[in-house]
Amino acid sequence: MERTQIPTYERIAIDLANRIYDGKFKVGEKIHGRSTLASEYKVSPETVRRAIKILEDVEIVHSTKGSGIVISSRENAFKYIHRFSYLASVKDLKKQMNHLIEEREKLDEQLYETLTKIMDYSDKLRHTNPLAPLEIEIFPGCIHIGKTISDMKFWQNTGGTVIGMKRKGETIISPGPYALIQEGDILLVIGDEKTYERVQHFLED
Repeated sequence: MERTQIPTYERIAIDLANRIYDGKFKVGEKIHGRSTLASEYKVSPETVRRAIKILEDVEIVHSTKGSGIVISSRENAFKYIHRFSYLASVKDLKKQMNHLIEEREKLDEQLYETLTKIMDYSDKLRHTNPLAPLEIEIFPGCIHIGKTISDMKFWQNTGGTVIGMKRKGETIISPGPYALIQEGDILLVIGDEKTYERVQHFLED
């Protein structure tokens, strides 16, 4: 991943802070003049001036006429380096997060397309495979609510066999003849190609 770009003067300030923290420049010692630093970093004196201004603002160095640039604090150099590294990491993490969000959106689209295909195939197989269960929902007002599967004479009236039911997010396998039918239940039924139509008519009667 491409790292966040930072201005040249800021990179120089960070480099000088690292050199101070590493002990290459010691507290109380003078740093080379701006012209010398400009030559060393191959930049203009104005760029060096802006870098030194940053270090002055965070009290790593101070400069006075006649004294040049003097190291003030190794501890502040460490704080500056640490703070900048943290901010740079946050920027990179934001970029990474945006990248992951884009990738997730693409995956969601692929998952949706795949799920749609699966549902289409399931609908086709449902009419060709008698062992693929039909899902029949018990709507409000159904006259069979409160009855057991046995009371309804479900198989005798529809030719379908209830092999399970979904209730409040839970799937009940082989509920048995004495399971009570409740509003909102989804019956899992197997049968021949005409079972779905017969069950619908039976539940609506």
